[in-house]
This record gives sequence, C-alpha cells and structure tokens, in this order.
Amino acid sequence: MAPSEKCQAWPRFTPPWYLSSGLAMTIYTAFVANQRCLNSVQSQEPEYISQVMTGSQAVPLYVWRSPIPTQAKGTLIATYGITGSLEDQGFLRQWGRWAYERNYGVILFDWRAHGKTAELSPTLTSDGLYEGEDFVYLAAQAKALGYPGPFWFGGYSLGGQLSLWGVYKGQTLADWGKNDAMLASFSPTDMGGAMAICPSLDSERSLNYLTGHPVGRYLEKAIAKKLKELAWQLHRHHPGEFDSQAIERAQSIWGFDHNLVIDSLGFASVEDYYEASSALPLLNKIVKPTLLLYAADDPMFHPAIVEELPSLQNQFTGMDLRVTPKGGHVGYIANARCQQASNDPDENWAIHRTLDWLDQQNSPLNKEG
Repeated sequence: MAPSEKCQAWPRFTPPWYLSSGLAMTIYTAFVANQRCLNSVQSQEPEYISQVMTGSQAVPLYVWRSPIPTQAKGTLIATYGITGSLEDQGFLRQWGRWAYERNYGVILFDWRAHGKTAELSPTLTSDGLYEGEDFVYLAAQAKALGYPGPFWFGGYSLGGQLSLWGVYKGQTLADWGKNDAMLASFSPTDMGGAMAICPSLDSERSLNYLTGHPVGRYLEKAIAKKLKELAWQLHRHHPGEFDSQAIERAQSIWGFDHNLVIDSLGFASVEDYYEASSALPLLNKIVKPTLLLYAADDPMFHPAIVEELPSLQNQFTGMDLRVTPKGGHVGYIANARCQQASNDPDENWAIHRTLDWLDQQNSPLNKEG
C-alpha cells in the first residue's frame, strides 16, 4: 500500500494572528518559543541517563537516554538542527518528553561538532554523509541495551536532513556496515523509519536564496556567527586540530564549509559537498515509512523546493509528504482554537502530529509484516 493510501487526515494548523507569516513564526520560535519549551519541560521530561556512545568512524557521541518504558512501542532517536546542544534545544526536549509519555524509549544526541560531542572529538560535520550512519550505530547500541524496536530516527531543520540520511543508511546497511561487530546484531528490519520536520533538502539552492534575500541574509549571518562560535569552541577543546586563520576566514555558512569542512571529507568544492549531502535525491530511494513535514512559508529554504515536492510524490515509496501553508521554520506554534481542535496538550502542533503519525505506523492495521 502506498504511503498516501495509509495517511490519515490531520487537524488543520492555524497560528496566532501575529505569527501568520513564516518569518515572524521563525523568529518567534528561535527567541521566545524555544525558551518557553525549555522552561516547561525541565520538570516533566524523563530522567535521562547521560552516556557516551560510538558513532561511525568510532566518533564518540554524547547522548541522553530515557528509561525504557514498561510497555514500550519502539524507540525514538533524534537530534536538532545546524547549531545548538541538548541543553538548549527546547523543541527537541519537548519532542522527547511527549514521545516518552506515549511509551517510546527516547535517545537524544549531540551530533558531530555540537554540544558535548564537540568536547569529545574534533570531528566536524558532514551534513548527513556520516551522521546518517551515526543514527544506525546508536540504534544498534540501543538495541544491545534492551531498547525495543522498531527504531525511529527524528530531526528538524538540518537535523531533519540527518534523519533522512539515517533511514537511507539503515536501509542500505548491508552495503556499508559489513564486518562491523557493533552492527552485527542490527538489521534493516529493526528500523521503523524516520520523521523529518522542516528538513534541509537542497543546501546550495537554499543558501543562495538566503544570501540573496534582503531578510534572509540576516538569518544567514546569525547562523554563520553561531557556526564560528562552534569552531572556536572546537579549537579550545582540541588545541592544534584547527587553523585559527581558517576559522577567522569562516564569515558565512559557505565559508565555514569551505575553510573547515570540505578538505577533511575529500571534496574539491563546497558545491560538490552540497550536491553529495543534500537530501532531495534521497526521497525517492527511501522505502521505510518516513514522514516529511514541510511548511510552504518556511523562510529558510528556496520557495521553488516546496513547489516541486508534490510533483515528485508519485516517485516516493516510503515518503509521507505533508505540506502545510503555514508553520515557518520548525515553528508550528498553534493558536488556542487550533490546540483545542487538535486535542493537543500544548501549542507545539508539529510535535503532536509526528507522534500521532508514529502511533499510526505502529498500529496493527498499518503494519505490513
């Protein structure tokens, strides 16, 4: 049965009037809603166990793992976007909290060059090329610890791109994970699929759009500033690993990748790197159930992408594409009427729709063996 045939209708998303533009929603989410999520979640989330696990290439990854629910329905492994850490990502922590409330085991992690993982290793980001494998390694170790399958990979923004790479890498485990003892007891059948909220799909096109847009260039500069701070943190944690002059030259997102990332990955240009790591070409290769939630008014991505997605849908096997008119970039803050109509416990509409979708995938009627 095709994903579209299994879909259930979702309650309509409606934002407060003052967040009706994607830009307003995005800015509000970054500076107000994220902190509100952090304030409300800290006394309500699972009692996470902090642990260092191992990713691809033996890179250490810092994780928080929940207790295993008594009647667990599966396990969610998730991370965040281009900058941040487990400590400051309120949306991720709410996602984990509500997933645990629904009886899923939860593993949240600082991905490469982020948070405490950056303290453990000088390994830089690869925008999914190796982070996709990291998801699979984490799932294999979680299984060994007793976490139940199916294992679901989740992420938002650039983390959404990583989760798409994760499900693709999980499907193709036999092609790249041979003779790795850590992966020996894990197979694609252990994996459920993925959920990607407002994922980056075409890095080069969207970055060119941002830097050419009067407002977008300010968003790009803010992200670039955070990336430069990240680079200096890595420099302090791992003396001698990074050229301080290269960090100084990293004045943009493109500059960060050009000066610090592509050489270590073997790419001749940033353009080649973006082409290789972008998730758009993966969508028709993914066969595991995968939710892609995308807002048409997301100001971070080239608007042509959302126009193209419906026309690609007939090529999808596992992809459940949900495009909403409103939502901004990883915002989806619902107004009171929308929250009531959706019967949601808080304003984070996207979190509850992903978990409704996850429950649907785990229902007996929707399992195909």
